[in-house]
Amino acid sequence: MNKYYNIGAYYFPGFHPNQYNEQWHGKGWTEWELLKAASQRFEGHQQPKVPLWGYEDESDPVVMEKKIAAAADHNIDAFIFDWYWYENGPMHERCLEEGYLHAKNNNRCKFAIMWANHGWAAMQPQGRGRPHYYQTNSMLSYEAFLKATDHIIEHYFKHPSYWRPDGKLYFSFYEMKELVEMFGNMEKARKALDEFRCRVRGAGLGELNLNIIHQDYPILPGERQFEAGDSQNQYYKELGFDSVTSYIWIHHYMDTMEFPATPYCRLREQMKADYIKFSEQLDLPYYPNITMGWDPSPRTVQSDVYENVGYPFTPTISDNTPDEFRLALVQAKEFVDSHPKCRDIITVNAWNEWTESSYLEPDIINGYGYLQAFKEIFPAKPDRQETGE
Repeated sequence: MNKYYNIGAYYFPGFHPNQYNEQWHGKGWTEWELLKAASQRFEGHQQPKVPLWGYEDESDPVVMEKKIAAAADHNIDAFIFDWYWYENGPMHERCLEEGYLHAKNNNRCKFAIMWANHGWAAMQPQGRGRPHYYQTNSMLSYEAFLKATDHIIEHYFKHPSYWRPDGKLYFSFYEMKELVEMFGNMEKARKALDEFRCRVRGAGLGELNLNIIHQDYPILPGERQFEAGDSQNQYYKELGFDSVTSYIWIHHYMDTMEFPATPYCRLREQMKADYIKFSEQLDLPYYPNITMGWDPSPRTVQSDVYENVGYPFTPTISDNTPDEFRLALVQAKEFVDSHPKCRDIITVNAWNEWTESSYLEPDIINGYGYLQAFKEIFPAKPDRQETGE
């Protein structure tokens, strides 16, 4: 008898025109422009990455239908959309609102929200001599938080394709300390989250699986570092979260990685051990994360010298072949099989983080190799109908 798994891949909605990017970069600009301009920065560096499907507009439902079919055909259950909402409203929303929600086949691959509750840094591209600054502020008024969560309840949670991997609505936050700071303190943040749960129940939608991203080492400029002696576990409990996962392996290893490139196999073995460590240290269920790769060099000014001076000038991951990725899938599966608290839930970075070089979508070098690995390791659910590649 087959055991089935719930696999959610993070989706970065940076590849469609939107009013913010057009204001900052010009009409029609998307992060595809960064990818097209990427170049080899050191010996053995594999850039640029070139998508097999071309530089498509993800807000087009027909384009999204192809992505949904590819994910479903390779046993991926859901896209976990990086979701941005600031005081003036949403950002990068057309991918989900116009692309996914209008795709005719969105019943085949579910969707969920990971609220990327950090400011939007001006780094498209980032020069190494230029100070970081934010084009948006992550701090929302309570009125703006209510408006955002009302939108989530009405437009997402009520949708039949919203992801419920354990029977509950999966909803995640990226930055915990930023969340607390937005409300002022732990008590006010807990109250706001409890009220959010109550409004979900009041809409007749059941319960939330309120998830938080576990971070040991910040990546983006301005991300909050935990102080020595701080207990993340205690924070998670006091805020009432239900589960924990990671966004990307780099959040745990950036300070120990080799520059300019760290072999994938080394991080894979470290993460295998840390699955167990996290599950023992954290009182909440920890869902293992599988990372495909890491190389944010497309977000840098290409003429600048590439040195280890802070995001996006960071160490990269090398040798992350489909075969190595397949081993990472096996390790996550084995961990889930031996830790029932995981509820068979696995997160993956990422479906399409092209400008950070972590993507499952096919490229011109490996084709469908990363996606094919899922079919080899995880069984297809009985109700899944393949459409073919």
